[in-house]
Order: sequence, then C-alpha cells, then structure tokens
Amino acid sequence: MRICVAGAYGAFGIKHLDALANIDEVEVTSVMGPTRAKIEAFAAERGIGHAADNLADCLAREDVDAVILSTPTQMHAAQAIQCMEAGKHVLVEIPMADSLADSQAVVAKQRETGLTAMAGQVRRFNPSHQWIHNRVMAGELKIQQMDVQTYFFRRTNTNAKGEPRSWTDHLLWHHACHTVDLFQYQTGETASEAFGLQGPLHPDLNIAMDMSIGMKTPSGAICTLSLSFNNDGPFGTFFRYICDNGTYLARYDDLFDGNENQIDLSGVTVSNNGIELIDREFVAAIREGREPNASVAQTLPAMETLDRIERGL
Repeated sequence: MRICVAGAYGAFGIKHLDALANIDEVEVTSVMGPTRAKIEAFAAERGIGHAADNLADCLAREDVDAVILSTPTQMHAAQAIQCMEAGKHVLVEIPMADSLADSQAVVAKQRETGLTAMAGQVRRFNPSHQWIHNRVMAGELKIQQMDVQTYFFRRTNTNAKGEPRSWTDHLLWHHACHTVDLFQYQTGETASEAFGLQGPLHPDLNIAMDMSIGMKTPSGAICTLSLSFNNDGPFGTFFRYICDNGTYLARYDDLFDGNENQIDLSGVTVSNNGIELIDREFVAAIREGREPNASVAQTLPAMETLDRIERGL
C-alpha cells in the first residue's frame, strides 16, 4: 500500500507518519505541505521519495494508492473529493467537513466512485472506547449517560505542536464532532434531541471560547458535553460513561472504573495507539474491499447532528 500524507509536518501528519511505520507492507511514497522548501527538507529527513506543495502533484503519481488528509479543516471536503476524483482512497482527518452540505458532497462522491473514504473519528478506535463498545455490543453494559469535558487554554491561533497555523479551530465542528459521533456510535442511535449553548466570541479569533451541548437518544440515553478554550489546567477530552452496570472513565487510550482503578486493556486490540488503529482499519478496508468502520457514510449522522446544534445556537 503506497500512501501520501498531506499536511505531513503538522501535528497530526506526524502522528500518522509514525503510525504508518508500524503497519506491514505500507510505504509513504509522497508528502504534501504548504511550503516547498520546508516539505522537501521534511521528506529528505524522513527518507520519503516525493514532496510537493500542492495536492494535485501528489495525486498525479502512479505510486500513490491512497491519501491521508491532515490539512486545515476548511480544505477537508474539497480535498477529499479531489482525491476520489483522482481514483485515490482517502482518510480525511476529523472533521470531514465544517458544514453538512459539504459532508453530504463527500459521501455522494464516495458512493459515485466506490472508493474507500473514511473520516478520522479516532475515538471509535481508542482501546478505552473499544472496551466499552465491545461490552455494549455483548449486552453487558447499557449506557445511561455520557458526561464529557473537552478543555484547552487558547489565546493564540496555534496547533497541537504550539506552532502558528493559518486556519482557526472550532469547538463545535472540530472538537464536539469527536463526542457527537462517539455518543451515537456507542449507543447505536442517532440523537433525537440535540441543543447547544455558546459563550461570547473571541474578539480576534472570532470563535466561541465556551460551549455546552446536550443530546438524547430515542431510548433515553443522554450526553452532556462541556467545551472550553478558557480552561487553565490539564487539557484534552475526558469521558465518564455512566452505565447500568458500572461507571467508567476514559482518558485517551486509558480506562478506569468509577473508583479510579485502572482497567487492563491488553488484548483489546493490536496497539494502544488510536491513530495507528485508525490507519490500520483504513489500510485493511482497502485491501479487503469492504466499508471501513468510520466510513464517511457511517459518520454522516454526526454531521447532521452538528448541523442541528449549530442552527439552534
């Protein structure tokens, strides 16, 4: 499998490159970044044969079978469609788009081409959430409530590496997208009720710095999600699953019970790295000619729920 990583030297581009290095019979043959000198130096450092500052050059290559897009959110939909029109399978980082209309266009293109198109909903793949999902599917747990906190401290437009970036993050379409999809995936239902509240917009970034979201499924499970760029403390997303048969706390790839006893996740899957697991699913789905978990079609309901929340803000 020959893969191009676009947005290669960004925070998540590097995570994908490191993850792909752990997958057998996968080679990164091309990388793309917005600055030619920087991407060429990066490719040389990594031993990657081709580098370009535009996606079209990468897509024109015969030694590219599939593309992972770790580019700015606002480019995701158009670039995913561009990849499929070039005959390339595509994994587009979360979110696949920042509007419902663009998300629907990505799904329509996948159905037209029949290519593998997957959204980067990594929470489906974290071992902690897989452990919960396996027990829900086995009938051992029923989720009654998910209480989730997504917290950062942000005053400047920087990425996860602390470097300046050209696009602006968004609490709803980026960070809430993780939890909205996960809630619907774990419960097996689409939210029948969903609402959001947002605080004041930042005067320079022009985005809401605080947000609260509530959802409910037809069977009665609820989710409360608090998001903030104003939190001065540990950052990240923390999940509390309140179930009929136990309470569980998921923090990245680790899982604890309600009394902070860590749960052994060895044997849940082949890796403890969620990014590697999503990349493995992408590669396996292409090789096996099947729909991947977190295909763009499967994750479209999350985008529909985000759209409902946005229209109600």
